[in-house]
Amino acid sequence: MKYPFKIAIAIVFMTQFLSAQTSRFVYQVTMKSDSTDKTNITTENVILDVSPEKSIFYGEGRVKRDSIMQRMRETRNFDRSAMQNLRSSIDYIVEKDLVKNITYFKTRLGRDQYIYEEDRKIDWKILPETVKIGEYEAQKAETTFAGRKWYAWFTQDIPFQDGPYKFKGLPGLIVKVEDANEDYSFDLQQSKKISEFPSFDNRGGNPIKVKRTDFEKQEKQYRKDPVSFVTNSFSQGMPAPPQSMGGGNRGGGGFRADPDFRKQMEERLRDEVAKNNNPIELSK
Repeated sequence: MKYPFKIAIAIVFMTQFLSAQTSRFVYQVTMKSDSTDKTNITTENVILDVSPEKSIFYGEGRVKRDSIMQRMRETRNFDRSAMQNLRSSIDYIVEKDLVKNITYFKTRLGRDQYIYEEDRKIDWKILPETVKIGEYEAQKAETTFAGRKWYAWFTQDIPFQDGPYKFKGLPGLIVKVEDANEDYSFDLQQSKKISEFPSFDNRGGNPIKVKRTDFEKQEKQYRKDPVSFVTNSFSQGMPAPPQSMGGGNRGGGGFRADPDFRKQMEERLRDEVAKNNNPIELSK
C-alpha cells in the first residue's frame, strides 16, 4: 500500500520540477514585407520562451539592443552605428497568459509604448496530413487570422499548446507556420532549457494600455505620416537625443535638432514605412 503513495509523491515532485523549467524555442522568420518587391526577402531569428503558465515571443536582437543601450547610458557613450546593426522588423513583444488564455501585444509608436489584449480568437481546423519536420512528427492545421490564411504544423512531442507570434491553441507546439501567400513563415531551428524569462528595457515608462482597435487607429496615423507622428511625439515631451547621437541644443526655443540628423531621420522613417507595406496583419 505504500508504493502507490510513493509513486504519487514522485509524480507531484516531477510535475513541480517540470513546471519550474522554461523552454526556449528559436525560430527563423522569413518576411516579404514589401509587396512591390517580392524578391526582397529578409530573415532573422525570433525567440519563444515558454513555461506551463506563460510565454514571451520577441526578436533575438531585442535583448542585444537593450543590453547595448544600457551600456551606452552607463558610459554616456552613444554609438548610433552599434544600434543600426541591430535594427529589426520584430520590434514588438507578444506575451501569453497560458492559464487564463489571454494574449497581449506590446510595441512602440513614436515615443510611447502601447499594449493591448488580443480580442480575436484563433479557430483551427486540424487536417489529416502529417510530415516530419526536423526530428518531430508534425500534423497540419489551418486557420484564417487578421486577413491572412495560415497553415501550421504542430507536434505533440512537445506538449506546449503554443507557437510563435500570436499563434496558439493546437494540441502541441507549432514548429512551423506560414501564410498561404508565403509572405511570412516561422520555422523552428533549435530549443533549449533556460533558468528564467528575460527582462526587457522598459524605455519611456509603463506601456499605455489601449483597445486593439484604438491601437490600429494610431498605427494607421503613423503609417500615413510617420514624420509628423514622431515630431508630435517629440513636441509632447520626448527627451532630446544626446549630441553624440546627432542631437542639437536646448535654447529659448526648446530643442533644435541638427538639420542633417533630422533630415536623415525623416528619410529613414519614410523609407521604412514605404518598404513595410505588407504587414503580417492585413485587416481586422
